[in-house]
Amino acid sequence: MLPEELPALPQSYKSHMLKVTLLHFRRCLLLALSSCSLWNTFGLSTAMDSKPNIVLFLADDLGDVGYIDCLAREGVKLTQHIAAAQFCTPSRAAFLTGRYPIRSGMASSNRYRALQWNAGSGGLPENETTFSKLLQQQGYTTGLIGTGFRDCNCPKLSVNTFQKIEERKQQLVLIIACFTLLDCLLFFISWYSSYGLVQHWNCILMRNHDVTKQLMRLERTTSLMLKEAVSFIKRYGPFLLFVSFLRVHTPLFTTAKFIGKSHHGLYGNNVEEMDLMVVKKGLENHTFTYFASDHGVHLEAQDGSAQLGGWNGIYKGRKGIGGWERGIRVPGVFRWPGVLPAGTVIDEPTSLMDIYPTVVHLAGGILPQDRMIDGRNLMPLLQGRTQSSEHEFLFHYCGSYLHAVRWHQKDSKSIWKAHYVTPKFCPCFGEGVTHHEPPLLFDLSQDPSDAKPLSADTEPVFDTVVEQIERAIKEHRKTLTPVPEQLSLYNIVWKPWLQACCGTFPFCWCDKEGDSTQNL
Repeated sequence: MLPEELPALPQSYKSHMLKVTLLHFRRCLLLALSSCSLWNTFGLSTAMDSKPNIVLFLADDLGDVGYIDCLAREGVKLTQHIAAAQFCTPSRAAFLTGRYPIRSGMASSNRYRALQWNAGSGGLPENETTFSKLLQQQGYTTGLIGTGFRDCNCPKLSVNTFQKIEERKQQLVLIIACFTLLDCLLFFISWYSSYGLVQHWNCILMRNHDVTKQLMRLERTTSLMLKEAVSFIKRYGPFLLFVSFLRVHTPLFTTAKFIGKSHHGLYGNNVEEMDLMVVKKGLENHTFTYFASDHGVHLEAQDGSAQLGGWNGIYKGRKGIGGWERGIRVPGVFRWPGVLPAGTVIDEPTSLMDIYPTVVHLAGGILPQDRMIDGRNLMPLLQGRTQSSEHEFLFHYCGSYLHAVRWHQKDSKSIWKAHYVTPKFCPCFGEGVTHHEPPLLFDLSQDPSDAKPLSADTEPVFDTVVEQIERAIKEHRKTLTPVPEQLSLYNIVWKPWLQACCGTFPFCWCDKEGDSTQNL
């Protein structure tokens, strides 16, 4: 999606993979953030005098990138940066709204934990206020480049769009009237096998609400995103630009000139190409920059014996797996020369939801007063004006089911995590999970791998910690109110009358972008 207003192994193999990943992401992060290096010549007061431009980079399925200080030596690195969910859709909803996904209905009580189709009726509710809306009120121009929610059916679409939807329904009635049920089934199977439902209907490029390319060629997305980002940055200010990478989510598509660039196969090639995308953004000096991932790494995808995802390091779990660290602990790096102290490492618990109140604060906005905002303004922590995170408790959901709770005990270095439910594989509930009573308790300050569960026999304060966490859960649940579930089966199922189509449905294809980006 191009700019628009935002409405969200063997030991030797492991060692080689970690080195390659760290090498490339050191380049990615340092080059992304060093775009503001000239601003170091100005003082703190000068940097804070005017509203900064804001650029948010969010990778997909990246997870953490290691613990080497030089990754963020010219900025601030967060070592315990936590996603609100282990799947794309709920995590990005929390990022855009500063709220746990369960508050907006973006947490699933079934097995469908992400939006699957463009033509589904689920999505971020209209009454949710994204940070983009608040920054627009402060005079910012906002843009989204890259992947976003698959809900292309905003309630604020034009009258012409609704007319097209009604026409589509009438077309479908005519089509169905012309065929017997068996004929319809044969037609659908023939269409699916010949043209590919997923590719032609679900893989599209949009500019605002208009489809400009269908079928989208994934290998061309890098050049298209580069062109749009450079154009956006040159035209606007102050601006908020959200660059939502398609990488390193599978399928690991790569442009021809990056094939074979990395010793780590397709995954490494994708990282190399993401380097290019960040390097060429051409950011101006007065820029607050942030880099993170929406959740942990994708490990199960393989091409034969070759793994197509990243590596967990010391952490347990992966994308989609309950409250284990690898599914939710992600890189968090900030850079704002002259304002944020370089070479700073912060081990305090922070959340992707914190970006919401942080950027609203930087823009001079006011947070909504009619709802619970779970994120916290990070500026005092990033600037060193406080040494402690404002998060005492973080709640780790799997869908709409609470699996674990993290407690950052005040006036203590201990960070406790209690697992009440752990998945055997991916499910959040049912026979696919194990319930724990009492919960599995870990002290992450001593055991960040979730490797050594404590008990009343091995930990003197076990009962006290569990009691404190359970009181926090009760208080947290008092703040929850029932909302319509956006990921229900009805909402996620494909609806042909909502299908974005560039052409005459069901024959949807076009290329309005052309080849103008080939030389970028």
